[in-house]
Amino acid sequence: MAGRVEGKVAFITGAARGQGRSHAVRLAQEGADIIAIDICRGFEDSTAPASTPADLAETADMVKNLDRRIVTAEADVRDFDAMKAALDSGVEQLGGLDIVVANAGIGTTGVKLHKMREDIWDETIDINLGGVWKTVKAGVPHLLARGGGSVIITSSVGGTKAYPQVGHYIAAKHGVVGLMRTFAVELGARNIRVNTVHPTHVCTPLLMNEPTYRLFRPDLENPGPDDLAPICQSFHFLPIPWVEPVDISNAVLFLASDEARYITGVTLPVDAGSLLK
Repeated sequence: MAGRVEGKVAFITGAARGQGRSHAVRLAQEGADIIAIDICRGFEDSTAPASTPADLAETADMVKNLDRRIVTAEADVRDFDAMKAALDSGVEQLGGLDIVVANAGIGTTGVKLHKMREDIWDETIDINLGGVWKTVKAGVPHLLARGGGSVIITSSVGGTKAYPQVGHYIAAKHGVVGLMRTFAVELGARNIRVNTVHPTHVCTPLLMNEPTYRLFRPDLENPGPDDLAPICQSFHFLPIPWVEPVDISNAVLFLASDEARYITGVTLPVDAGSLLK
């Protein structure tokens, strides 16, 4: 049986690890070739450890082990020219583009909005909102050349409801919903579908790191994942603290595939019931 995205090419940002890596592997398992980029460095105010060139190379090896082709590049989604050059090169090597997965993003611990530093606000908006716009902007000409395609943008449960202390992240993730809906309206007649996925807590380095453990459990001297779990569980109705990256990848795969050929402009939660709270 042919894969669900057999013969298609997918462009994925933030692909060195976490959800981006999972998306690359899952789409490759179903027959896609991959163009993968990542900044491969850290951010001063991010809780997550830095992604590295070795991480991106590991993603490439995982895709190659599935007998699929992959082109990788280190690029910053804030730098449109660098990202476009990487994508154009990948398209030239792989023959086209059918799927765009605008996944790259950062998370930084914050404070209440009226006390937030401007540089933290600017960095988060530039990456999590501006970078998404630039990613889709770079991909659209190639999708048009192909006669259509699918764009999937990573938002968050924080793209439809608010949480305290992370207003910069909430604003960006709400913003990408507006981007998605506008792209869906503007590109629908050209057979390009655009949707968002909205994960809850996902078991990736963005969540699983010491500063986050301490943020959620300031009452403990050396908190770890087991201490974080009951706090995360309290966000959900299903009896789990977090979802796995592949759970988001399966949603991405569905939206990229012909099974979703008439689905556009949709906000798809993968949230264990979090948005019901």
